[in-house]
Amino acid sequence: MLLTLPLREVLPATPRARIARIHLDGQAFDYAPGQAVMVGNHGHENRRPYSIAAAPEEATRDGWLELLVGVDTEGTPGAHLTLEPGQLVDVEGPLGSFTFPQTPEERRFVFIAGGTGIAPLRAMLQRALTLPHRNIGLFYSVRTPGEFAYESELRGLAEAGDIELRQTVTRASDADWTGPRGRLNREALEELVHDPATLCFVCGPPALVDEMPKLLADLGIPRQRIRIEEWG
Repeated sequence: MLLTLPLREVLPATPRARIARIHLDGQAFDYAPGQAVMVGNHGHENRRPYSIAAAPEEATRDGWLELLVGVDTEGTPGAHLTLEPGQLVDVEGPLGSFTFPQTPEERRFVFIAGGTGIAPLRAMLQRALTLPHRNIGLFYSVRTPGEFAYESELRGLAEAGDIELRQTVTRASDADWTGPRGRLNREALEELVHDPATLCFVCGPPALVDEMPKLLADLGIPRQRIRIEEWG
């Protein structure tokens, strides 16, 4: 499906990412949590993939597709996309097989995100929250404390007891961050991954995506319960 739609609004997410909401103009757009779309300025031959950062039911309710768009130091994603409300963009999709199952047999879910890899996992997490008797854990790793997208929302879910949340940073001074530091390791994962019947989703940079399946396997998670998506 290829649609031409307007950008409804652009919101700050982190110093290196923006939340871009694409107005659906009343059109139906069916997708599975975790899928992506190719997006570029209307008529621009270069479009790039972005994961949809909200569950389908959220998009239907709100009337927009929400994307988490990485930007450079100038606040722009590149020549392919102008992040200004009203800008017409071409949206192609949905794309991808990194998805949350329609009727999972598991009731324990762990999401492992690096940087803007939180986008598809947020959509999946929203879907998981609608399931009965679910148990949800989220590991979220970024370079610096300011790079946690959707942080207040995620902490709110943790404070309400809806999810177990673990955050870590890989680059920060003592003044910036007092929480866990460094890359996710087996010891950190053991806090939330303690049942072989856990369905795990991993999305982030290559180093994270390469390392996590090995660590999860060491903790007893069978390969068929580990779903991965690499970006960058």
